Amino acid sequence: MSSFAPAASPVASPLVGPSLAGPPGGPAAPEEAPSRDWRTIGLIGTAHFFSHFYMLCLVPLFPAWHAEFGVSFAALGLSLALMSGVTAVLQTPAGFLVDRYGARSFLVGGSLLMMLSIAAMAAAPSYWVILALAALSGVGNSVYHPADYSILAGSVNKARMGRAFAMHTLTGNLGFAVAPPLVAVLALSVGWRGALLAVGLLGLPVVAAILWQSRFLVDQAKPREAKGTAGPMLLSRPMLLFFAFFLLTTMATSGLQAFLIPLLDKQWGVPVQIGSFALTGYMVGMTLGVLIGGWYADRYKQHMAFVFGLTGAGMVLFLLLGLVRLPDLLVPAVALLGGVALGAARTPRDVMVKDAAPPGQIGKVFGFVSSALPLGQALVPVPFGWLLDAGYAFLALPLVVVLLGLSLLCAGAGRSEARSAPGPVAAE
Repeated sequence: MSSFAPAASPVASPLVGPSLAGPPGGPAAPEEAPSRDWRTIGLIGTAHFFSHFYMLCLVPLFPAWHAEFGVSFAALGLSLALMSGVTAVLQTPAGFLVDRYGARSFLVGGSLLMMLSIAAMAAAPSYWVILALAALSGVGNSVYHPADYSILAGSVNKARMGRAFAMHTLTGNLGFAVAPPLVAVLALSVGWRGALLAVGLLGLPVVAAILWQSRFLVDQAKPREAKGTAGPMLLSRPMLLFFAFFLLTTMATSGLQAFLIPLLDKQWGVPVQIGSFALTGYMVGMTLGVLIGGWYADRYKQHMAFVFGLTGAGMVLFLLLGLVRLPDLLVPAVALLGGVALGAARTPRDVMVKDAAPPGQIGKVFGFVSSALPLGQALVPVPFGWLLDAGYAFLALPLVVVLLGLSLLCAGAGRSEARSAPGPVAAE
């Protein structure tokens, strides 16, 4: 990884010391620092909530679109694929722009573009217009991860960075959870067009709050960057290994989310109700685990050991589900514990990537590695579905375990490469 010399700046950065970066008006008093940190975390977390909310708000409308526009459900799925695909492709370029020109304007612009694209679907005369607007919303969505992580790294005290990243992940998960039931209820009440208009405009107060409180949102410190170094840095072995780490982890967890219920049914005859409780337990466990991981990341430095230990525990638990016919009452409990283990490993993972990023390049680094998330989600459904259709359901959970094991190999190798490369070194 290339080395960078941070430029002198009147604003202290939590990347290079424990003091909190003050707003443009001057440093805050020490007693004000925690409240300002949590205000920043709340603003960024709310924006991230809506990013994930809008990504799933279309799903409950598929039956209505199927009836109104006369298109297949496979074609309807293309709207989600376009949104995710455009997001994945543009996240890295968005990271370059965030690092060069600052994160706040891109966060505001991307938020407006995504929510107004969703609101505009309310007037769509055809399904092709919905597809175009879905792609446009993906353009807006592409700025969130690079802009969010850049602002958190530049605004929040390093002592609270783990909890900041944990809340960022948590709010995104809540957005996924809230969107389908809320949009379904609104569609029943005011129709699908009214539902889209309502949820699209719902994000405008968030943009207004970001603009109003923008003095608290400090960009990461800018280094004196040598020309032509950013591209090679992203294609360096550490960054490619971290990308693979994110990709493999996402493939494993997405496979669990999408197929845990049917694979338990097909392999062990677990009733769908019990399988549903297992999936709910897994998702609740992931949420609790994220908070635990944030707390750990702020208090201890052994992030790699923590990620290895917790992911290893999750591998054992899901292998147990795949190899042993457990009593029905134990299945949700094991899934819950497995979710806690995998969720707790997520925040230290994010902190490791931040620590491995050169100063001033967090936007492009997270834009690059985060593009593995939608890619991993896209790669999973077909092969996992084939395993169930072909009568190989017993291989699904062992495959999850293999993916998690490979992700740990990539994480360990990436961490080792980052520590031995010249430039910033991730602290153990």
